[in-house]
Amino acid sequence: MPAPLTSDRRSALRAEAHKLRPVVLIGDKGLTESVVAEIDRALKAHELIKIRAGTDEREARGAWLVEICAKLEAHPVQQIGKVLVVYRANPEARKPAATPPKAKPKGKPRGKPRAKPREAEAREARRPKFKVPAEAVIGTSRRRSRTPSPRPESGPLQRRPSTSRSGLSRSAKSKKFSRA
Repeated sequence: MPAPLTSDRRSALRAEAHKLRPVVLIGDKGLTESVVAEIDRALKAHELIKIRAGTDEREARGAWLVEICAKLEAHPVQQIGKVLVVYRANPEARKPAATPPKAKPKGKPRGKPRAKPREAEAREARRPKFKVPAEAVIGTSRRRSRTPSPRPESGPLQRRPSTSRSGLSRSAKSKKFSRA
């Protein structure tokens, strides 16, 4: 059995496993040799996997997790309900590259390279000057049309007519609440 995982490593694996979906399902027949072989293949491919157990017996799921980890020399990471999370480091996937990757520069230049100060001044002089009328700027960054639509005039608030259960007919209500 490999050395146990530290609590920090287990916590990091739990966070990584959160987005995973179960790749192996343990069915009604339980933990058979073919299921163990499938778990082994999944661990070789992914290192960290989720397994869904198809039984309602909590003790059986716990025993399966212990048995899987003992047979495959893996680490139990987490068990939540019917989902078991298992980790086994794959030494083949961790082989160092023959040549180390080149270090990228920290500050990537974005867009065009910066112009010299005199060029920037000349460019600014060539740029047309536009003045935006104060009425057009109302307080949003969204572009508005050149001709703003007139705002509706608000008059005194009208009461909404009451429901039909009040006993007044529709015509009587409209006379009662109409504007004078």
